[in-house]
Amino acid sequence: GGIGGNLELVRKYWPQRLGNPPKHMVCGVPAHVDGRMLEIAKAVGARVTNPDRMWHYTEGLHNWLPIWPSHGIRILPGPSSLWLDAWGRRLPPPLFPGFDTMATLAHIMKSGNEHTWFILNPRILKREIALSGSEQNPDLTAMSWWQLAKNRVRGIPGPIKQFLENGSDFVVANDLRTLVDRMNAVIAEKLLDPDAVMAVVQARDREIANAFGKDTQIAAIRAARAYIGDRLSRVVKPHRIPDGAAGPLIAIRLSILTRKTLGGLQTDLDARVLNRFGKPIANLYAAGEVAGFGGGGMHGYRALEGSFLGGCIFSGRVAGRSAARDVG
Repeated sequence: GGIGGNLELVRKYWPQRLGNPPKHMVCGVPAHVDGRMLEIAKAVGARVTNPDRMWHYTEGLHNWLPIWPSHGIRILPGPSSLWLDAWGRRLPPPLFPGFDTMATLAHIMKSGNEHTWFILNPRILKREIALSGSEQNPDLTAMSWWQLAKNRVRGIPGPIKQFLENGSDFVVANDLRTLVDRMNAVIAEKLLDPDAVMAVVQARDREIANAFGKDTQIAAIRAARAYIGDRLSRVVKPHRIPDGAAGPLIAIRLSILTRKTLGGLQTDLDARVLNRFGKPIANLYAAGEVAGFGGGGMHGYRALEGSFLGGCIFSGRVAGRSAARDVG
């Protein structure tokens, strides 16, 4: 229903409010999500509205075992990784891992380069880095609490370990200067200055020793750990990133990952597709993402994470009832 599998269409409709369209993206949806259904409907006079409303992620990885072209996987991050832009500058508060996706996307695209970096260590990787998709979470899809607990205690989850060992976006080193050199090698350009990155890491780590420090990311980590569920399973205790006990240093290159189309075919309240004059087209109904999850853009410009499936179910229900009523 959407356009996330067609990178040229994504660039064509890229909203000006998010800066220039990315030159490089990875696809978080299959190749068949290419906007074809929108074009078919337009050919019979349907009105497409709000095409610049879209939701893309900032934590995309190149899938080391792709299924479709430019196949990307999204990281679902905890709050502890240090997030740097392409030049090694720390993203400003409150743009921390797992916080405001759309505000972070706008900041990154206005910075002049679409890739960013997480800097972390195996302690953070083990607890806080998860991957989107049921196939990337076998310990959850197995529906076994025992299996889940056993896998988390053992070490880095299998799918994460596969990306660490095979993924083109992962860099590992025993010291920060070597890590930065290898990060520059990944992008084949010396955008990162080792001394500057070291200063950012050290400034962050100085706040760890002071329980009353004013670093807002450290404060957010401590606040998250006040909830026992996060403290036990999702958020590590604040610690220095270059911590010998936590293992080597890790950097992860992040790309923009296409995902959801929030605009689409305009419909009335009965899910009937409207033409350019605002009149229903006979026997044509639209539901789900092709209709912007309902009506042609009911989520607005920013949307609320986790609310998209509801729009699909509700608009599908309306369309089904309307079609059944109209055929008698």
